[in-house]
Order: sequence, then C-alpha cells, then structure tokens
Amino acid sequence: MHFEHSQKAQDYLARVKAFMKENVYPIEERIYAELEEMNPTGDWKNWKLHPELEALKVKAREQGLANLFLPDDELGKGLSCLEYAPLAEEMGRVPFSPEIFNCNAPDTGNMEVLYHFGSEQQKAKWLTPLLNGEIRSVFGMTEPDVASSDATNMAATIELDGDEVVINGKKWWSTGLGHPNAKVTVFMGLSNPENDRHSQHSMVLVPLDTPGIEIKRMLSAYGDFDAPYGHGEMHFTNVRVPKENIVMGLGKGFAIAQGRLGPGRIHHCMRAIGMAEKALELAIKRGLSRTAFGKPIIKLGGNQERIANARMAIDQARLLTLNAAWKIDAVGVKNAMTEISAIKVVVPKMLTEVVDMAIQLHGGAGMSSDFPLARFAAGARSLRLADGPDEVHQGMVTRLELKKYVSR
Repeated sequence: MHFEHSQKAQDYLARVKAFMKENVYPIEERIYAELEEMNPTGDWKNWKLHPELEALKVKAREQGLANLFLPDDELGKGLSCLEYAPLAEEMGRVPFSPEIFNCNAPDTGNMEVLYHFGSEQQKAKWLTPLLNGEIRSVFGMTEPDVASSDATNMAATIELDGDEVVINGKKWWSTGLGHPNAKVTVFMGLSNPENDRHSQHSMVLVPLDTPGIEIKRMLSAYGDFDAPYGHGEMHFTNVRVPKENIVMGLGKGFAIAQGRLGPGRIHHCMRAIGMAEKALELAIKRGLSRTAFGKPIIKLGGNQERIANARMAIDQARLLTLNAAWKIDAVGVKNAMTEISAIKVVVPKMLTEVVDMAIQLHGGAGMSSDFPLARFAAGARSLRLADGPDEVHQGMVTRLELKKYVSR
C-alpha cells in the first residue's frame, strides 16, 4: 500500500477539518451540556434533538459533505474505504459529529446493507430517506437471553407465512433506538434452522411502528443514556411484515453481515483513533499548563514516557487500520478477515490506555464532564464489546493463522 492518501481524500479531509474547526469544535462542550439538560433521563419518548446540530447537518449537506462513507459517485462521494478512513478519524474527535455528515453508526452500516444487497423497492423506501438524512435506523442483532459473542446462538426467529414473515424475539443494545427520527430496524434472526450454521439466519427490514414491537427501555452505559441516540431493548411478538422486506433472501444473514461489518469496523476504529488523538492533545496541554512540586506535571512521574508511548501506540494502530482498509479495497472483506479482526482488538485497547493516561494527567477533572475524557473512556470500553468481544476476534486471527500451517 502507499503511505500517502489520494488527492481526492486529502481534498475532502481539508474540507472536513475546516468545517469542524469553524462549526463543531467551538460548540462541542456546550452542546454536550445542553443535550444533557434537554434529555436528563432514560425516558426516550421525550428525548429532543439539538437545533444547532440539525442546522449543521443542513450546512454540511449544502457544502457537499454528506454521505462521505458510501463508495458511490452519485449517492456518496465515491471514496474507497481507505480514502474515507482519515475523514472518519477527524470526525471521531467529537463523537456527535459523524451524524452531522450523515456518517454515523448504525446508519452507515444499514445504508451499506441496502446499497449492496437491497432490492430496488427497499432502496426507494428506506435507503433514499436515510441518505437524505430524513430518518434514522437501528440494527437488531444482539440478544439479552443468549451469549451473543457467538452470533449463531441467536434465538429470535423469522418464519415465512404466505406473503408475510412473522418475527418473534428480543434484541438489546440496539444503537439509535431512542432517536426521535428512528423509523426502521434491520432485524437479524433464525429463519432456516435446517441449513448449515452460517446459512440459518436472515435480515428483515421492520418499520418500528409495526404492531407487536415494544421498546422496553434504553440501556445506560457507565451511567450515560447517550441521548438522543440511545442503546435500547426491544421485544417482537408475532410481528408481521411483507416477505418483500427480507434482504437478499432467507438464509443470507451472515453473508450480508460479513459485508456490512468489514467497512463498519474501519469506520469505528478510525473514529476511535480520532478520539485517541484528541485525548493525547488534551493530556499534553494539561501537562504543560499545570505545575506541581515546582515543575510542569508533564515532567513528573514518568509522564513524558507515557506521552511517547501514546504517540507510538496511536500511530501503530492507525497504520494497522489503514492496512485493513487498503486490503478491503484491494481483495474484499472475505480476504481481509485477519486484518479486520486485528484492528478490533488493537484499536479499542489502545484508546482505553491513551484515554486513561490523559485522565490521570487531568486528575479529578478528567473524570468530570468538564472534559470529554470520561465520555471517551466509556466509548473505548464499549468498543471492546460492540462488534464482538476481543476474544472472538483473537480466535478468528488464530484460526486463520493456523490454517497457513495445516497443509504443510
């Protein structure tokens, strides 16, 4: 791979950086404080969107900075996974900023599902309004009653009944479920138990206002409900939708998921690297500006070495992630599984360590809402579970590595 981003990527990166500098960084902490005031509890039915963020979404779209993630010249900007990666990093410095550019999870993954695997009817009904930023979506995969680290354990069911499918089961940690504009979930469940274990599941598009869906609650992560997005639990009881809502076909769920999660993991990891860069920046500024025992605290207690280690760890994680993005573009997700699994272990661990170091340098302030570090810490820890626990990804790397020696 080349170590210089394409001119197209550099141009878009310059534009995103300029937009962030002018519109996002100056209001970052105030917006978070006001969102907490507007949405103080887990009562998602009364959650509100911030008008300034809604205005920034319009502004970004007018400047041609929406849907940067989609590798399509007409619907997106035609950026490859590798070209989009540095843009995701810049957005990651402020966790609410991806939505401004219509590049937030889980909508990006759901839009990719519809773009790559959806029928023309499904694209017209759901992809177009998602691309236009008119609605938000949810991804229903993780379940409360099974060990979801093994996705083949899924207990929720999808049964064909004439011209309809009937859906039953529970889902939780469904990101974005509390958003006032959430209208549809991509639901993954067991549909063909007679097939081999990776051909038993399907994905179905289910409007959230369909009878039989009950949103039980939003789940807090480290005490934060992440309003107005939310991570919720929903129950499905004899929910019926037309069979035309099945994506690609029965038994195709894992094939779709593989295509969905590859680029999505690049996006998650690059945003995490952006968080790590912001945390390191804050740590250095804090260390230089505060004095203890007659010295700047950056010169005390091994802090200079910690800064150096953070710099090296961030750069290593970035190169590993860019290599994974390059390989996805070059040979496809299926042939980049080692690299994709590796970054899902390496990057969140790196972010956790860098943020923890920054919090230590800030002292008590680092744990407060005066700085974004506590928010980053919760996000970093969540990432070690969000796309599967570290152990699952390590197991994948091991299996692929051992395969190299089986035929010898």
